[in-house]
Amino acid sequence: MTDYSTLDFSPLVELSADEVVTHSFVRDVTLPGGRVIALITLDNGRDHTRPNTLGPVTLLELGKTLDEQKERAARKEIDAVAVTGKPFILAAGADLSKVSEVDSRDTALLLGQLGHFVFNKLDTLGVPSFVFINGLALGGGLEIGLHATYRTLDASAPAIALPEVFLGLIPGWGGAYLLPNLIGIENALKVVIENPLKMNRMLKGPDAFELGIADAMFPAATFLEDSLRWAGQVLDGTTKVVRKNQPGKVERLVKWDAAIGIARKMLESKIGTIPKAPYLALDLLKAAKSGTRAEGFEREDRALAELSTGDQFQASNYAFNLVQKRAKRPAGAPDKALAQKVTKIGVIGAGLMASQFALLFVRRLQVPVVITDLDQGRVDKGLDYIRGEIATLLGKKRISPDEANRLNALVSGTTDKRDFADCDWVIEAVFEELGVKQDVFADVEQYISETTILATNTSSLSVEEIGAKLAHPERLVGFHFFNPVAVMPLIEVVKTPKTTDEALATAMATAKNLRKNAVITRDTPGFVVNRVLAKVLGEAMFAVDSGTSFATVDEALAPLGLPMPPSQLLDLVGLKVGAHVLDTHHAAFPERFYRSENLHKLAEYGTLLEKDAKGKVKGFDKGALKIVSGGKDPLTADVILRRLEDGLADEIHRMLDDRVVEAPEDIDLCMILGAGWPFHMGGITPYLDRTGASERVFHGTFHDPEIRGIR
Repeated sequence: MTDYSTLDFSPLVELSADEVVTHSFVRDVTLPGGRVIALITLDNGRDHTRPNTLGPVTLLELGKTLDEQKERAARKEIDAVAVTGKPFILAAGADLSKVSEVDSRDTALLLGQLGHFVFNKLDTLGVPSFVFINGLALGGGLEIGLHATYRTLDASAPAIALPEVFLGLIPGWGGAYLLPNLIGIENALKVVIENPLKMNRMLKGPDAFELGIADAMFPAATFLEDSLRWAGQVLDGTTKVVRKNQPGKVERLVKWDAAIGIARKMLESKIGTIPKAPYLALDLLKAAKSGTRAEGFEREDRALAELSTGDQFQASNYAFNLVQKRAKRPAGAPDKALAQKVTKIGVIGAGLMASQFALLFVRRLQVPVVITDLDQGRVDKGLDYIRGEIATLLGKKRISPDEANRLNALVSGTTDKRDFADCDWVIEAVFEELGVKQDVFADVEQYISETTILATNTSSLSVEEIGAKLAHPERLVGFHFFNPVAVMPLIEVVKTPKTTDEALATAMATAKNLRKNAVITRDTPGFVVNRVLAKVLGEAMFAVDSGTSFATVDEALAPLGLPMPPSQLLDLVGLKVGAHVLDTHHAAFPERFYRSENLHKLAEYGTLLEKDAKGKVKGFDKGALKIVSGGKDPLTADVILRRLEDGLADEIHRMLDDRVVEAPEDIDLCMILGAGWPFHMGGITPYLDRTGASERVFHGTFHDPEIRGIR
């Protein structure tokens, strides 16, 4: 086993000249009964917008502080050591900017070893150690706590997680070994693999406590006082800690390997086998069933070194920076001060999409929402759906009874457009037909104020043309959601030549208040996501119509890393919608987008995939295959992929030349958030650079220097 104390960590320090150091401040607290606890507070001296992070200098300082406390414990000066963070934040984990700068495996190995060396000191102090998780604790921030003897948790903590797999890494400072041995393998799989792959889902304080991550939970107002009092009770033996989820012999013998096997099959079916991090994490969790801490930590060191110097992490880090930084400062956004206050929402339509809008608006904005439709029956059906969803949230304890009552009271329905008179924001979700959308806006404009902002959820129509019958088309903005509305994080905010900065600013502020990421696009066919996907589906159908099997097409395009193959994408969006999307783009750009008559025939037939009773895909429907069987010139998989890569490079280059969005990063952001383009691929434009498509098509690249990733 490696003796971490003999290692030279100076190469890491050399990378850290500009590190924002999180310092370790110590003060002694005398507990009732006279026991003394040394309380270490982690604080980088910045406000809550800059969380504590754990770079090499930070870790070495924490290690020195813990060594000093060990010496004090040996002299009987203290009875325990506790670690907590500055207000609302324990730590946000490793400083990723430093991780991405590591360029050799030896240095990367040191990074994992330094974390283990420092954190493991909490287990060798000679006195009990406590970590008071007083707020956000991500990655290494949570792993600090896992190394301690005991943990308490602030009930208001907004985010507890090990998100490393989401970033192309693994929990490398003890998490992959310690967590399953604390909360059981099934719970650990949820935290380490399942949640990160669900768009980096975080745990709230009560959720983390229920899993057994902490031994006690206290309210925010008295968290530190309660934690210190509880620690005193543990020290004097009046409180006994019971860990109900800690795995026993039966779990290790029976459940452990079975859970790993199920998780592996789930990963293979959902993400394929290209991403490395989830499978390495799975291997580490499997190995954690037995062996020593030291063995577990060495496995983590090796895995972290492999991943942090690999292409998938570099690609993931690019994608992460887009989502965390660029998405927070949208390109082309007007002054935030121009945004109008939204105190009431109107939704035109009461179908499924409109009802989903209404539910999202009322939950996030907490303002009155009124829906309308052609008749009271449709309105009532929409209201029933919304109230049913609120009841489901209540049943799952995701909202309180008081909040459920409040939300129900804020939602109303009407067939009288005069009830829209005091709405500040009106959005339509009616049938995707130009004349219908024009008419509903022209109608409602008679009843609303001159300052009301109008929004359309169109996915393919011209926003400017939708506003052609408006007296004030300058108030109209595109506001394109992705399905499912509550889950998908992207909204494409579409600006027409007439849209005012006030309308645009209000749309951007509304998207932010909905907890969505917004990208501003020009008013062009398909905007960003659908235009790119139309190219994918068009090339797929061209190959099928030429005589290539759907199975070959799906296999050919697998290197793109999309969350599902073209056949399943068509099944998801609907064959009629898919045909409509291709028709729309072919009409706009006939020389570049393919129109498939066979896709229309499939839409009339109604089925492409054969499924079992549970909806699992068994294969292709025989009748569907007969419909598309007439082609005589099948394409090879290599030709299909090359055609698509070159076509995408050409189309995206044209989109940037036409200023559909500001930069390649905005294309990548849209595809990551709106189409599920995987993080480990690092965005579509870096991929096209790496494969040579950019050079082949326009004799250049989208990025200079090239962003590393999978070719």
